[in-house]
Amino acid sequence: MTTTQLIENTVTVAGKPIFVAETGSGPAVVMLHGGGPGASGVSNYSRNIDALAQHFRVIVPDMPGYGRSAKGVDQDDPFGYLADMIRGLLDELGLATSHLVGNSYGGAAALRLALDTPNRVGKLVLMGPGGIGTTRGAPTAGLKSLLSYYGGTGPSRDKLEAFIRNYLVYDGASVPEALIDTRYTASVDPEVVANPPLRRPSGPMALRTLWRMDLTRDGRLKHLQTPTLVLWGRDDKVNRPAGGPMLANLMPNADLVMTSRTGHWMQWERADLFNQLADDFLSARSVFGR
Repeated sequence: MTTTQLIENTVTVAGKPIFVAETGSGPAVVMLHGGGPGASGVSNYSRNIDALAQHFRVIVPDMPGYGRSAKGVDQDDPFGYLADMIRGLLDELGLATSHLVGNSYGGAAALRLALDTPNRVGKLVLMGPGGIGTTRGAPTAGLKSLLSYYGGTGPSRDKLEAFIRNYLVYDGASVPEALIDTRYTASVDPEVVANPPLRRPSGPMALRTLWRMDLTRDGRLKHLQTPTLVLWGRDDKVNRPAGGPMLANLMPNADLVMTSRTGHWMQWERADLFNQLADDFLSARSVFGR
């Protein structure tokens, strides 16, 4: 749980409100959450904010489409849209550069932002990021569960609990009922139900969208010099763990740490380890030699 007093604010970016919570002081670290139903910034990083705020100015937005931020995401180029909005947020906060921490959907947004404007990013920490090899095989069972949440009979607490306990984490029993309740309530916001931010691409431009969302097919990746720490749970059932070595082999300055008995939510499941690795990597005393 986050115990540090958070400063909450709503920032207007491209005419749309983006909710931001922040605490701490020092170099700016912007933490971008994943795209599961009912996700939000503070809930996603509830076990990490206090630790990182000891050495950094920690900035935790609700991603566009989630929480208290504006709903709706450009479905033709979702990661590009998210990157543009987060870059706009950095502009509004007066940050020429910042470190980016991204989990899953947020990891894809962070990586796309670095690809588009590498001068705006100090270092990257990516946990099981989306957009890695996504056109090179059928979707995982976890991703199918996530993408089907708003389809069929519509959202329900049972569907969300099944996704979280069976796919999001390694040990489903470790997730408290209260967390599922909170996320379910957020997931059935009428604006979100009417326009889910994360969905399977469809329509005549679906194939083009899928290719845009596979960041490993972006030729800029092998030239991206941004120091990057890639973290991946070996038991991730949403984004394939093979994505870790794929990124480490493609990116010239990427270090990879893979952990056993860990699913898709490493920063929550292995919080102490994540906090230490992220703090060391982002700090001037980094053990990673950057």
